[in-house]
Amino acid sequence: MEPALYIVATPIGNLGDISRRALEVLSGASCVAAEDTRRTGQLLGAEGIKARMIAYHEHSAPQVAQQLVARVAAGESVALVSDAGTPTISDPGYRLVRMMQDADLKVVPIPGPCAAIVALSAAGLPSDRFAFEGFLPNRGEARRRRLELLAGAEATLIFYEAPHRILATLEDMQAVMGGEREGALARELSKSFETIRRAPLSQLCDWVRSDANQSRGEIVLLLSPARTDATASIDPALGELLRGMAEHMPARQAAKLLSTYSGVRSRQLYDFLLEQRQK
Repeated sequence: MEPALYIVATPIGNLGDISRRALEVLSGASCVAAEDTRRTGQLLGAEGIKARMIAYHEHSAPQVAQQLVARVAAGESVALVSDAGTPTISDPGYRLVRMMQDADLKVVPIPGPCAAIVALSAAGLPSDRFAFEGFLPNRGEARRRRLELLAGAEATLIFYEAPHRILATLEDMQAVMGGEREGALARELSKSFETIRRAPLSQLCDWVRSDANQSRGEIVLLLSPARTDATASIDPALGELLRGMAEHMPARQAAKLLSTYSGVRSRQLYDFLLEQRQK
């Protein structure tokens, strides 16, 4: 294999989701840098792969990363894997990537599962704009402050959450953003007890409160974008001009063009046109 750091995505649950390319890299790499060598050992064993493994995680000494850089510089190939999913997403692998790049060494991504994207694909929430926010703060007060900062986001928000905090987090979301704000809970994705449910936050809270099973396993939480009343926030004269332009060109083009001169975001102008047409 070509000397490089290979970022290898592994299954988040179902072992059948691993790609042929990932197996080829794991089989051929000089060593596998794993977040948890025992867990990765189970995956490799299931695939009949014998590989030298090195533990690399957030508590590893700086020398471990330096040794991995030295290996690639000496002509070896290193495969980086996390416990599950795509490495560097909500884990410290990005630091190793930076070190490789700073040493002018090659980094090769091997695409595959990512819990955040898998959850978004099946949540039924808008996916044209989304933001991955990782884990919220553990403590309630800090968590609520963070949610207050995110409350007005006009994009779908994606969070990872620990099972023992899921109800408290949902209750904080409801308190900060209102019970009618739509969310989705995706649990144990690709596993036997996979659950995906979209509902207003008030209903999600009641559901998790009444079913202890929903506080178990790997969880992804999603929140719908903040609702904006585009009609009320656009000046009548500007709205009239926009409607006139939209009669002679596509709505998106009219919104984008008028945004340049008015300073109003093109998405807000486009939403205004859609609301007008629905009326």
